[in-house]
Amino acid sequence: MPDTCTLITGAASGFGRSIAQRLAPSQRLILSDISPERLEAARNTCASPERHLLWLRDLSRLEGIGDDLAAFLSAQGVVVGHFIHSAGMFGLQPARANEMNFVSRLFNVNLFSVMEIIRPLTQKRVNKGALQSITLISSTASRIVAAAGYSAYAASKGALNAMALSLAVELAPAVRVNTVLPGIVGTEMNREHFANPDFVAAMKATHPLGLGRPEDIADAVEFLSSDHARWITGQEMVVDGGRSANK
Repeated sequence: MPDTCTLITGAASGFGRSIAQRLAPSQRLILSDISPERLEAARNTCASPERHLLWLRDLSRLEGIGDDLAAFLSAQGVVVGHFIHSAGMFGLQPARANEMNFVSRLFNVNLFSVMEIIRPLTQKRVNKGALQSITLISSTASRIVAAAGYSAYAASKGALNAMALSLAVELAPAVRVNTVLPGIVGTEMNREHFANPDFVAAMKATHPLGLGRPEDIADAVEFLSSDHARWITGQEMVVDGGRSANK
């Protein structure tokens, strides 16, 4: 039987890198992102970096993703037991100024690339029936916290939640499918926001447990991809420091 790995997209930074660091001591990883330099740097922060594989891929370009992944798995002699989609595109764009190129790229990264990756992972001829869980990083913007200018982003994450719900039924009992909905967490993606003291103060005031860290999301993902979550599927795990309860 080929080695079983955990595939993490968006692994070069933010949630993805934190998740990789958390899982590396116990699992062999396939780290995926667009930048070879940043991906290599992320691998070197993981335990036993020499064990882990790198799959370079631009998820905003959909053509060939599934075939590329299938060829990679075959060439490396590995299969995927757990798939964690942490890659994400974020951006502010008012409805009156929506640019379809931006919207298309956002949906490609946040949603459509997930479909492309899942296809080969659920094909026995490619992945040998190894897949056990899928964990998708969504956002509280998808159903809990609304904000002006984020309609396209929120729509992409809402669609991700809906897809996960259907997949949870379709792929059961072999594969569990869940989403994690983070609250406000400081990462490279929202560095500009966190550079604004007024923004930070406002966010702290609305989060009963204060602002989160990427490690908080990694904890949730580690649980959902483990045997401790063996009877959990089709769920949206909100990890937001109590923001959604603070109405």
